Amino acid sequence: MAVGVYLRVSSAKGQETRSQEPDLQTWAKAQTDEVVWYRDRFTGTTMERPGLDRLLADVRSGKVSKVCVWRLDRLGRTAKGLLTLLDELQVLGVGFVSLREGFDLATPAGRLMAGVLASVAAYETEVRKERQLAGIAKAKSEGKTWGGRKAGTRVRLTEEKEAVIRQLHGQGKTVASIARTVGLTRKTIYRALSQVTANS
Repeated sequence: MAVGVYLRVSSAKGQETRSQEPDLQTWAKAQTDEVVWYRDRFTGTTMERPGLDRLLADVRSGKVSKVCVWRLDRLGRTAKGLLTLLDELQVLGVGFVSLREGFDLATPAGRLMAGVLASVAAYETEVRKERQLAGIAKAKSEGKTWGGRKAGTRVRLTEEKEAVIRQLHGQGKTVASIARTVGLTRKTIYRALSQVTANS
């Protein structure tokens, strides 16, 4: 049996896992079992990621007996997704450790803290989305495109815009209305949605 170490940064350019690695390396060296590393460069608002999928496949096949992350929000940023995953680990008898929060899922206190931290991570994500939507509404009311750019300038598809696109699409909004809201072309919206489908 092995222990799995999971690292994640968002898909934004310039973000690296270097800040997570020293603590995780120290923890890994103290383990007697083989340590397998899993990495993702993907948003934490979805629980469907290549590295996490590989980790979960190894967990479910009995290859991994414990999972370690640097911080809980590296595993995910939605309360539902996190709690579902943590519940599955408990059912399978797989341990879970989050180094920065200093808890172990094997203890009652750790399980309680996991639930609280999952809710906090989800709250932070929801607040960030509300701010994004408020910024869009303000820009639209002032006759500006996304981010207050002047008309005719190129608007780049960012992780934040992708999150808003997914949210609006999940609410049943049309591609045309999403494009108007985020100030992107319909072609760009279709491309962003196709990337979500390809990654799922």
